[in-house]
Amino acid sequence: MMTKPLLILDQHFRQLEELFDPDTYAALAEICDIEGGQNWPMAADRVDALIDRAAFYVAANPRLDADQITRAGHLKAVIEVSGAFQGGLDYGTCADQGIEVLSCSPGFRHSVAEMTLAMMLAGGRGLVAEHEAMRQGHEHWVDDRAATDFSLFGQTIGFIGYGQIAQETTRLLAPFAPEIMAFDPFMTAADVPLVALNTLIEKCRVVVVAAVPSGETRGLLNADLIGRLQRGALVVLISRAWCVDFPALVAAAEAGHIQLATDVFPEEPLAADAPLRQARNVILSPHRAAAIPGGRHPIGRMILADVKSMLDGRPTRQLKRVQPAQLDSQIAAQDQVSRHADVKGLR
Repeated sequence: MMTKPLLILDQHFRQLEELFDPDTYAALAEICDIEGGQNWPMAADRVDALIDRAAFYVAANPRLDADQITRAGHLKAVIEVSGAFQGGLDYGTCADQGIEVLSCSPGFRHSVAEMTLAMMLAGGRGLVAEHEAMRQGHEHWVDDRAATDFSLFGQTIGFIGYGQIAQETTRLLAPFAPEIMAFDPFMTAADVPLVALNTLIEKCRVVVVAAVPSGETRGLLNADLIGRLQRGALVVLISRAWCVDFPALVAAAEAGHIQLATDVFPEEPLAADAPLRQARNVILSPHRAAAIPGGRHPIGRMILADVKSMLDGRPTRQLKRVQPAQLDSQIAAQDQVSRHADVKGLR
């Protein structure tokens, strides 16, 4: 009987059931011997003892130094399941040894894109504002909000950062036939026009911040740009507060210049007495864009699909291949983000 390849599964802080539905996990166990898979951290010495034989290393925060990677003569891929680039893995040695490093970030795209669309609809049609107004008895009947509400049909929508989530949101928006554009300095071609950030800010009624935290994206949507947004523009913050001047966004919303819908905050959880909880023209979501039952199961299915592809010698991947040139900046940024926010919802 042929020995199955070894897969180290150290997914904690993720729960096993969070990543894998029973059928997907059973299918993975059919093709791999799985070590780990418990809902607590695997001891570092246990990983070290197994790495020489492992074909796959799946972890929320994979940690391997150059010596371990060099010893890992059977290792085909390291797969992270937190959704962010983190320190502790020698990416350069992985590249030198021909070991793929894959990120689970594409597994969040459906649920997070759905939340992005929901925020656009809620903000554009005044659903949250009118819900609260009705509770207080001063709602606007019929078309009294016509000056502030807007439709997504034919609307100008801009994405700051055009990765997996932005692309999936664009797909969901297709029935509305909007005019979509994007700013992404890391891309040279896309299925929507790539424009200068100034152009996007000036033209778009809806601006979605979906950029990955890095040195280049810190405070990308700054106070000057916020001041140049269209009056009544809706800003949807779905990636990280790192990428914007958050106080300036809130101030612009409070002043009635824009609307803000955000799933993320500079510090999480938000303090119980934070003034933001009472701010005007904001829609607040407690970092839960991917937090639905089964919302992370696509990650498990992608792991299964990519493990099969690698064992079959096929080059196709559903997970995201790491781009080494961007890693240092992203890891440094993520380290700073993690000091101020709960990172368990990272996309």
